[in-house]
Amino acid sequence: MNKIQIIKIGGNIIDNPEALDKFLQNFAKVEGSKILVHGGGKLATEMSKQLGIPVNMVNGRRVTDEATIKLVTGVYAGQINKNIVADLQSLDCNALGLTGADMNIIPAHKRVNTEIDYGFVGDFNTEDIKAELLVKIIEMGIVPIFCALTHDQKGNMLNTNADTIASGLAVALSSFYDTQLIYCFDKKGVLRDVNDDNSVIDHIDQKHYKELIQAGAIHDGMIPKLDNSFNAIDNGVSMVSIKHADYILEEKGTKLTK
Repeated sequence: MNKIQIIKIGGNIIDNPEALDKFLQNFAKVEGSKILVHGGGKLATEMSKQLGIPVNMVNGRRVTDEATIKLVTGVYAGQINKNIVADLQSLDCNALGLTGADMNIIPAHKRVNTEIDYGFVGDFNTEDIKAELLVKIIEMGIVPIFCALTHDQKGNMLNTNADTIASGLAVALSSFYDTQLIYCFDKKGVLRDVNDDNSVIDHIDQKHYKELIQAGAIHDGMIPKLDNSFNAIDNGVSMVSIKHADYILEEKGTKLTK
């Protein structure tokens, strides 16, 4: 079975032009089939302030009203996504910018929450992803570049978590490829001590993860990413790696396996 790497970059890399440029140069060198998933960074928040659009956060999650979804669609799918595509084309990487709405690849639905109306925020079922279409694109030698947007099949774009999109794509493609999911951000990996960048845990399996949780050895902010990662492993993904964006071509960071 051929291998594919689904690589997600965090907002801190998007926000740093030098770091993003270095990452994209390395991403272009990644051999074999690959997909890039990116979030939005701080640009949407900065533009919201400039345009006088209130930024409403509940429990760390953005509430996306009608004005905000218009803004993030322009920023995520437009400015950020197309600049990444243009940069990759200059590096001889034949990239194609996509949202979940394109070719109906990731149909979704508005988040259902009886207590909070998150507005135009989307969740999706992994089994609804049009993996066969993606395989055809990839086999043409094209590299899909997904931003953090899906759609509700009723004409509305939906703001959707980029980590979840990356995980969903990896699971959906696991029937066709040996899928590896790589989360790249500004830390060297999963740290034993959040204040010590060199305290990287090299390898975590599910048993070890439970032990680390019980011992309080994992920073709270990392737990959702690890839960997402092990869910992907449980559903067909062969390996998940969490590493610094500079290490994309190297066997560094934290490797997660069953």
